[in-house]
Amino acid sequence: MKKYIIDRNQIDSIELKCLIISRGLLVEDAVYQHHKGISRLNRSPLCCNCLLLSDGTIAQLTDLNPHIGYLSNVLKNGEKSGAEELMTPFSLRMSGDKTVLYYKNEEIDTVTFPPATDFYKQKTASGLPFVGNSVLQGMDWVSFQCLWACEYAATGQPCQFCFSGADFESAVKQGKTLPQAVSAADVAEIVKYAIDNVGACSVQITGGSTFNGLTEAAHITNYLAAIGQLPVKPCGEILLYITPPMDFSFIDRYFSLGASRIACSVEVWDMALAKEITPGKVNITGRDEHLRALQYIAEKYGQAKAFSNLIIGLESLDTLAEGATWFAERGIMPSASVWMPMGRPVRGTMQAPGIDYYRRVKELFGGLYLKYKLEPTPCKGLNVCIERDIWNYATEK
Repeated sequence: MKKYIIDRNQIDSIELKCLIISRGLLVEDAVYQHHKGISRLNRSPLCCNCLLLSDGTIAQLTDLNPHIGYLSNVLKNGEKSGAEELMTPFSLRMSGDKTVLYYKNEEIDTVTFPPATDFYKQKTASGLPFVGNSVLQGMDWVSFQCLWACEYAATGQPCQFCFSGADFESAVKQGKTLPQAVSAADVAEIVKYAIDNVGACSVQITGGSTFNGLTEAAHITNYLAAIGQLPVKPCGEILLYITPPMDFSFIDRYFSLGASRIACSVEVWDMALAKEITPGKVNITGRDEHLRALQYIAEKYGQAKAFSNLIIGLESLDTLAEGATWFAERGIMPSASVWMPMGRPVRGTMQAPGIDYYRRVKELFGGLYLKYKLEPTPCKGLNVCIERDIWNYATEK
């Protein structure tokens, strides 16, 4: 694992990844020009760019140049954009034919990008654009971030950190019709293209945004069945994020249809903060329902088959440690997803924590993974998640 010096502090590539995700970068125009047609680097925030550090660590790349303008146009109703908190010391610049990551004016590392693809130019046979409905992450993943409208957001209780939720909430307030759920045929077609043309081997399906798991069960069942009927199936993992269903037989069905791991994510362990940051999940679905479903999965399917995202940077290390330990002791993997403040202000701020916070998270999660034998997915490069990076660090120490 590579080491770096920032402000006279030695950090490793995991800590640098956390800083890049949470601070964003300023990408000079020459970088886009140089990589046009060569690398998977797009000016649009919808294309979920990533970069590879020189040791292979993959990190979300958020260019703040267009993103601040995008935020200013979308965040309305008197909510501050937080743009003044988004000043970043990181930038990407060309140095000859190399792309270099800078911290302030100091060269930190040479970075690369996944190879170019026409993925985001595609539409399905029904006319559904790939862009805006799916993203590529790292080298292995095709992800579906929003296959149906979030019911929590539609009733005015979105998760504060969720940009899509803010969009749905705003649409309802303006009297707009929310989009229909993406069809199983469209999902399967996108997955097939990603496998055949991009080299993706794993799929992430994000749900967990309905009042009751029964509402989304038909969608998820159809998605998994359609993927399972592809001539070439994903050879990696299928991660599934769900609303905890009242009938756990739906969970059994998902595993039988090919799900590798299932999450009923709580995101924030501190209940006082969770009520404020994730009101729909707390007030409508309920924390206890999430925990019951996760324990059912862990008890029936084994270690790390159940997981829950904990968003790193939203709560104190004390409550984060309490939640991560509670999960790990029960065979549930606490997944470490780094908060991207430029998505949307949380509790009125876009200020991310410092290096020491991320370092202590790394040590905490690494110890829990080893102690309870919780190995994360081996597939490369979920852009904002650091659990595989932490596992590699912990097992190589």
